[in-house]
Amino acid sequence: MSSSKLNIFALDQANIRILHYTWFAFFMTFVVWLGLGPMMPFIKEALGLTDQQAKVLLILNVAMTIPARIVVGMLVDKFGPRIMYAGVLILGGVISIAFSWAQSYEQLALLRFLSGFIGAGFVVGIRMIGEWFPAKQTGLAQGIYGGWGNFGSSAAAVTLPVLAANLGDENGWRISLTVASLLAIAYGVFYYTRVSNTPKGSTYFKPKKMGAMEITSGTDLAIYILMNVPLFLALALLTWKLAPTQLGLISGTAAMVIYLVLTAIYLLQVWKIWNVNGHVLKKPVPEMQRYKFKQVAVLDWAYFVTFGTELAVVSMLAMLYVSWFDIPKVTAALLAGIYPFLNLMARPGGGWVSDRIGRRRTLIIVFAGISASFLLLGLMSKEWPVWMVVGLTIVGGIFSKMGSGAVYAMVPLVQRRMTGQIAGMVGAFGNVGGVVFLTVNSLVPYNQFFLVIGISAALVFALIMIYLEEPKGQMVETLADGTVQMIDVK
Repeated sequence: MSSSKLNIFALDQANIRILHYTWFAFFMTFVVWLGLGPMMPFIKEALGLTDQQAKVLLILNVAMTIPARIVVGMLVDKFGPRIMYAGVLILGGVISIAFSWAQSYEQLALLRFLSGFIGAGFVVGIRMIGEWFPAKQTGLAQGIYGGWGNFGSSAAAVTLPVLAANLGDENGWRISLTVASLLAIAYGVFYYTRVSNTPKGSTYFKPKKMGAMEITSGTDLAIYILMNVPLFLALALLTWKLAPTQLGLISGTAAMVIYLVLTAIYLLQVWKIWNVNGHVLKKPVPEMQRYKFKQVAVLDWAYFVTFGTELAVVSMLAMLYVSWFDIPKVTAALLAGIYPFLNLMARPGGGWVSDRIGRRRTLIIVFAGISASFLLLGLMSKEWPVWMVVGLTIVGGIFSKMGSGAVYAMVPLVQRRMTGQIAGMVGAFGNVGGVVFLTVNSLVPYNQFFLVIGISAALVFALIMIYLEEPKGQMVETLADGTVQMIDVK
């Protein structure tokens, strides 16, 4: 594992096998989780759902993933990625099967909300890949993991509807989702029997306390508390979408109860953060054992833009081509389908470039590209030639997906023992970005939607320029017995 070159076909190497086992685990979580979208026409027809009921299921499908990525990130640091990925696949598969055979809309809604848990599997693999690959390879390895695993959503769109259609009856969608879920459960068992948390002889570093990320200075403590606010605001925004003033699928009283519960949970989280970290105000952490939480905060906002853009744009492109440029639906779907396919090469490409020229420099380049391409799209009008719009969305997509790869090339290099928690928080911000941008898309014309993305990217570009630092060559970790060990990260 010392070579800077990464041969993905060298299956005789343990780390390469781990990479392939792990990206396919992520792939299976996305098949089960995001298979709902392409299956929704079948579900809607078979059960006679209204448009609003279908929209609610799609919203609920992403809601749980925001807190789940935080919780799963903590658990993977504590228990290790081997058991956690197996657990996510098996439990997520069981919940998905229960959803597949639900008999009432209330059961569908509850079980789809719980199914969002499987979307948290992504953060587990970040820790696993970080353990098995050195820093000079981790960018490309994380990019392959994220880019190829993300392709599970496209695989679900291609295979599950075909299976449901061929079965031909009203239970076709149920059988189709059940088959995918059973495969996920089987792969969870397989994964557990084939991997280990670390290479032989390596130490699996764990956080000293659970419940909140460990912070090493008073300033970072304040930033950490503030950075939890957007996670709860995103859930409040989803509640607002369901409230009487929008979709009208929950009552005003129910919405108010949810707002109060979210406020209470946030205050409980603040208390937990203080309980874990309040000591840093009384007894400063030794300088050599500190890390800068601002690194995590900048990566949070970077992923908010990169992955948030991906979730939002892939959801609206076909509608843009049809409604603004009067393109036939099938052609629009094919043109929009280019966007998710970019993940296969662009996300690993972002990690590879990050390995070669540095983490900070890569993020500066990709965010300059995201800002420029989406600001230009913000000037779009219905008189533009459609090839120009398609070209600019492809360019913007390449930069945003490269940006996602570059973000997670840096995540494992901030603080090893908390990689899961950091990956979980960064990943949750990506979902928050998706919620925010999709909400913007529902409120403004398409060109203004692109403009909001461009402005957001420009603001994050400024954060990267001012606050982000290139990871140092070494980090300090504390073992369970209290001894301190220096780890090379280059």
